[in-house]
Amino acid sequence: MAKLGKRTRAAREAVVGKENLTVEEAVALVKGNANAKFDETIEIALNLGVDTRHADQMVRGTVVLPNGTGKTMRVAVFARGDKADEAKAAGADIVGAEDLMETIQGGTIEFDRCIATPDMMPIVGRLGKILGPRNLMPNPKVGTVTPDVTTAVQAAKGGEVQFRAEKGGVVHAGVGKASFDEAKLVENIRSFCDAVAKAKPSGAKGSYMQKISLSSTMGPGVTIDVAAATAQA
Repeated sequence: MAKLGKRTRAAREAVVGKENLTVEEAVALVKGNANAKFDETIEIALNLGVDTRHADQMVRGTVVLPNGTGKTMRVAVFARGDKADEAKAAGADIVGAEDLMETIQGGTIEFDRCIATPDMMPIVGRLGKILGPRNLMPNPKVGTVTPDVTTAVQAAKGGEVQFRAEKGGVVHAGVGKASFDEAKLVENIRSFCDAVAKAKPSGAKGSYMQKISLSSTMGPGVTIDVAAATAQA
């Protein structure tokens, strides 16, 4: 086993015996342990009582974090004509149609969010095997297949986070950076948890939110009391 460095040992020791914290306590602890040489992302993971093999238990949605994510979102839009012009004016980084499809098929994916107008879906549909596994496939359920490309692009650029339950019922996302003020991180976390709570599917039975963990990119995680995370400040 590799020997742990002094920073890693100190970070792990700092969280020993600290569980089911309030959101404020968890943020202070995780932020205090984020000592890497870069601005670490603060990440949240929620274990949900759902079985994603069943369609009526799938959890997915979007939420605009009030203080943004701290990440520069690169947005690609499939559109033609006036809608392409709208997308560019709204700040889209890449706009195209067949040419964009060919670029992606060639292995170049230089974007973090993909948006498409409805008439572009026959083209985008050919990219399902490429974009799907990367969670980049446009979907009307999360507002990325829409004629209103201006709103979609601005939301993506403004701190909108998409979430989807993975195998095992886990939802995770970045909710800010270690450089954020603690109050802003707390606000983002509460907004994210509230959005996931509202996305509870009709087929979910028993306990829905079972565990919430918070960590930084390079730091150890801590658990947050579920009731504390979903209570209004």
